[in-house]
Amino acid sequence: MAKTANVDALERASAAVADLIGGIRADQWTAPTPCTEWSVRDVVGHLVGTNLVMIAMFEERPMPERGADHLGTDPGGAYRRSAADLQAAASRPGVLERTQQTRLGVSTGAERLQWRVADLLVHAWDLSQATGAVAELPDDLVEQTLTFTHARLPGQPRAGRFAEPQPVSAEAPAIERLVAFTGRPVPWTP
Repeated sequence: MAKTANVDALERASAAVADLIGGIRADQWTAPTPCTEWSVRDVVGHLVGTNLVMIAMFEERPMPERGADHLGTDPGGAYRRSAADLQAAASRPGVLERTQQTRLGVSTGAERLQWRVADLLVHAWDLSQATGAVAELPDDLVEQTLTFTHARLPGQPRAGRFAEPQPVSAEAPAIERLVAFTGRPVPWTP
């Protein structure tokens, strides 16, 4: 079966995040991030937890336990496994076309996957800022995601999910424009 553009985008974003997580040093897991309430470990925990939630939605099974430590002693491995499982779940026939109602509203699996890619890219920037690692994010994917968020985020509630947009130069790299639009100050300082 041919891979859809949405699953390909998920795969590319997930791989970029996996590379960043793989480079996190032991002394960086407690470092602050642009997500003011979260450390590096908390951001990775969020990424794994959200992957697990999406898998549960796509496979129509019970949601994972909220607040559980899904990272254990191998956060990188937990992320890679959850990312691979999400890609498999999203690749199943009919999953992306199916519409579901959740506490975030009604949308198709394809729309949810686009939001997932946006979340991955924004948090990749967060991890990059917190650890000093260079995020190798595909420019075309970031541009597509920026276009998507500009079209969709104005109709979404920001409270609890995104902060108000921050100022950034129109000439800034796409990732900086994306993170500023989702409420991160650019440049960020701990």
